[in-house]
Amino acid sequence: MTILITNARLVDPEASEVTLGAVLIRNGVIAEVFDTPTPEISTDNVPSENRRDAGGKYLAPGIVDIGVKICEPGERHKESYGSAGQAAAAGGVTTIVTRPDTTPAIDTPETLEFVRRRANEAAPVHVLPMAALTKGRDGREMTEIGFLMDAGAVAFTDCDRVVRDTKVLSRAMTYARALGALIVGHPQEPNLSAGAATTSGKFASLRGLPSVTPMAERMGLDRDIAMVEMTGVRYHADQITTTRALPALERAKRNGFDVTAGVSMHHLTLNEYDVADYRTFFKVKPPLRAEDDRQAVVEAVKSGLIDVIGSFHTPQDEESKRLPFEEAASGAVGLETMLPVLMRLYHSGDLDLPTLFRALSLNPAKRMGLECGRLTKGAPADLVLFDPDKPIVLDRFKLLSKSKNTPFDGARLQGKVLETFVSGTSVYRST
Repeated sequence: MTILITNARLVDPEASEVTLGAVLIRNGVIAEVFDTPTPEISTDNVPSENRRDAGGKYLAPGIVDIGVKICEPGERHKESYGSAGQAAAAGGVTTIVTRPDTTPAIDTPETLEFVRRRANEAAPVHVLPMAALTKGRDGREMTEIGFLMDAGAVAFTDCDRVVRDTKVLSRAMTYARALGALIVGHPQEPNLSAGAATTSGKFASLRGLPSVTPMAERMGLDRDIAMVEMTGVRYHADQITTTRALPALERAKRNGFDVTAGVSMHHLTLNEYDVADYRTFFKVKPPLRAEDDRQAVVEAVKSGLIDVIGSFHTPQDEESKRLPFEEAASGAVGLETMLPVLMRLYHSGDLDLPTLFRALSLNPAKRMGLECGRLTKGAPADLVLFDPDKPIVLDRFKLLSKSKNTPFDGARLQGKVLETFVSGTSVYRST
């Protein structure tokens, strides 16, 4: 199929610019990028029904979201590949990189093959599965990394279950290094962070909630970077959320280690005070941080020190959220809400659109070894057309995810996805 999108503001994260132009899609790839909004192309080549006038709206590379939880197998009532895929398409997410913290964990080639088959059948977007680093995510015995890579695993992680035994982690990283595998770590000191619901400080004390010091993230990252130095493995820190962890990340990059880092949409746009009177939809992991930390990680994204922004989509049902704050499950959905929420940073002047899409599309695609995330000739036609100024009031019950646990219910936002293309096919179009 051939599609021509004209009169669009093209967001190019590689060139760090926004220009008025047009894009021609053919056979699933970007066939041409024009520097004029209305190029002369015969209707014999592009029929009228395949022409889109963007009306001056913005066209960007589709979002590559690392760290999405899909609850298959085990908890399909919370989220399935079908519902998550529809939510992703509605949110401008064209590739989801899924976590292995399912029930059971994705730690064998057979389980991985099951989720790959389910994803291919049900999801309208690309799905790339990560696998567990240790069996059962128990931190005692590493998985068959080579066999799992052969079965399609793109990275290895135990998610928020930090491997406590440094010798086990050393062996797994050494083996991964030999195979060129990517390790995704969760930088937290596990003993300090166990049972924490908030970040330590005056707010946590006044609310009487169990808390964790920001130093737990710094200590966890320091250990992981030391292991990277020892083994030479490729490493990605899933979430860096505190000021104290940033110097260690900067040193690792300056020393030439193959280290990248991400941050969640929630830690970029919310702080600890949003918990207010024990609002459990604001309970995430790591917990929301101080406003100074939020501003510091926004600046780290702007400078490129933090490479990737993710939704860290974690569906939870009502029963697991409608509990006292300390007992409630952590996590929030974000596939469908990420783009309008992050437009807060654009409208506030903190981040421009090329910088945002560098962290949302280009950098995660590079880290996963993908050709997408670019707005250049020959790149896959995974694209999102959006209006950053469209006002919306977010209604969680209209979300396409099965679970509705978003902290932004009722929020007044600006930004709406108009159309999403995956391999040149329109998989979502707003009404």
